[in-house]
Amino acid sequence: MALLQISEPGASSAPHQHRLAIGIDLGTTHSLVASVRSGRAEILLDESGRAMLPSVVQYSDNNIVVGQAALDAATEDPLNSIQSVKRLMGRASDELKTLSGRLPYQMSEAEAGVPLIHTAAGEVSAIQVSAEILKQLRLRAEDTLGGELLGAVITVPAYFDDAQRQATKDAARLAGIKILRLLNEPTAAAVAYGLDHDAEGIHAIYDLGGGTFDISILRLQRGVFEVMATGGDSALGGDDLDRAIAAWIVQQMQRTSALDAVTERHLTQAARQAKEALSTQVEVEISIHLPAGESWRGTLDQPTLRSLIEPLIRKTLSSCRRTVRDAGIRIDDIHDVVMVGGSTRSPDVREWVGEFFKTEPLVSIDPDQVVAIGAAIQADILVGNKPDSDMLLLDVTPLSLGLETMGGLVERIIPRNTTIPVARAQQFTTYKDGQTGLSLQVVQGERDLVSDCRSLARFSLKGFPAMVAGAARIQVKFEVDADGLLHVSAEELASGVSASIEVKPSYGLGDGEIERMLRDSIDHAGEDMQARKLRGQQVEADRVIEALQAALKADADQLLNPQELELLQKELQNLLEVRANGDAEAIQAASKQLEKAAGFYVQRRMDNSVRKAMAGHKLDEFEN
Repeated sequence: MALLQISEPGASSAPHQHRLAIGIDLGTTHSLVASVRSGRAEILLDESGRAMLPSVVQYSDNNIVVGQAALDAATEDPLNSIQSVKRLMGRASDELKTLSGRLPYQMSEAEAGVPLIHTAAGEVSAIQVSAEILKQLRLRAEDTLGGELLGAVITVPAYFDDAQRQATKDAARLAGIKILRLLNEPTAAAVAYGLDHDAEGIHAIYDLGGGTFDISILRLQRGVFEVMATGGDSALGGDDLDRAIAAWIVQQMQRTSALDAVTERHLTQAARQAKEALSTQVEVEISIHLPAGESWRGTLDQPTLRSLIEPLIRKTLSSCRRTVRDAGIRIDDIHDVVMVGGSTRSPDVREWVGEFFKTEPLVSIDPDQVVAIGAAIQADILVGNKPDSDMLLLDVTPLSLGLETMGGLVERIIPRNTTIPVARAQQFTTYKDGQTGLSLQVVQGERDLVSDCRSLARFSLKGFPAMVAGAARIQVKFEVDADGLLHVSAEELASGVSASIEVKPSYGLGDGEIERMLRDSIDHAGEDMQARKLRGQQVEADRVIEALQAALKADADQLLNPQELELLQKELQNLLEVRANGDAEAIQAASKQLEKAAGFYVQRRMDNSVRKAMAGHKLDEFEN
């Protein structure tokens, strides 16, 4: 496998000058910023000595508050205090309906399909909210490091698609941050552990954050970090554990009426505090005092918590099982598992994960901080502070990328779990005589039919010379950069006519969409194989039908007698009828029968073309 040579965008003529760069873990519930100082990656603290910045933004008529103060105000002002905005990044309005739990915000839709949140300060998008969080982290870093930042590595879930990654980059730009690279969160954790412990072999990164779950299988060898496979759920995280506990509290309160936004926030906050306390205690007392005067007091113990969260954790382990299979390895091949995310502090989660992977999980680095630390290490390398470093990061594409071909079939250009950055090219041709352009649809997914995959973009290649069908040579190139963003170009090689598109869709995949697409590809493998075979035979039949119809129109009256014409028309009609019935084997047989029946006609047409070409010439003119 060819290795990726990491560039050094911060290289300068002053080799001993330390260039300032940061790593940012933009989390669902909390965010952190880290930097390499005196050769060691460390979390940067705020003026109060706190490492974690709550990912909460409160909007008022004339002020925007970010962090702890916004979190404190969230229970009383839930509609203007935006939490878990990471779940909204890169999504369309209709997709938000599938998110687990009810969104307490008043929302509308912009012209481009981007959902907007109504606040006291006006309508804001998820990108704008994230930008406020990133801006706060940038200011903290500039104040702590005492200089201008050269750039930042920002982490994203491995399962973030193009739209979610692009939304993250847009938020960084609004926050005044130059992105050196988007780095998958599990890979960042591997960077931190790999360098600290010089670990080699195959490792699993189990990342249960506030709003997302990622599982990645990586091979670490001599400083090379290669992602073998990824999996997970972009809408499952610690927030869902909190909601499960909150639902239990509501049940204990014997409350049947609907919850308003303020009550829901109170219950969720109490649930989160109880969950965190039970990571070190056997039981915890919960005291609820709601604004309407209602109150409740009770006890939650570890066995009860275990029963509440077990279905959700078992769901993550199902993703782990699929990802191990995708990596082409056995669980016994995995040396250890790194725990990432605050929810992995739970003793039950660690126990279940340890049992699944048959090893004691690694927890020596704070699971809340390990991602930011890894991002900071990578940022330090990218700005050129470690020119001798040979550490390489090789991430992968989570889903296959390809093009629509005739018959609505998918031609995969880049298979899923291909190491990125990557560039792949493939040649195509025209289907009809005289064709001077074609439309290309870029799709993402594992199914064989375009209708079962997700369309990413469409663009056209126009203006190349008219040729007979199959004569044009059109090269289509797919390029996925280190951030996982896709660029597609097409060129007709003879004429040089070209077109290209940056794939930046306006919305991302829905909850669990990637997981569903992978599962469907397995469940419908046999069905897809038959469908691809049928479509392929239908396309071939159409080619035979169109070619014969065009030939008959051109010279049937000159080359065929009535009986011969009747025979060919009968076989042609038979193929048309068989094609409509939808049986691949029957279509193939009918196509071959028609080609066989028309063999004499093809030979006559060729002979006639030769006679016309030689008319007025002597035979020796054609000899060498």
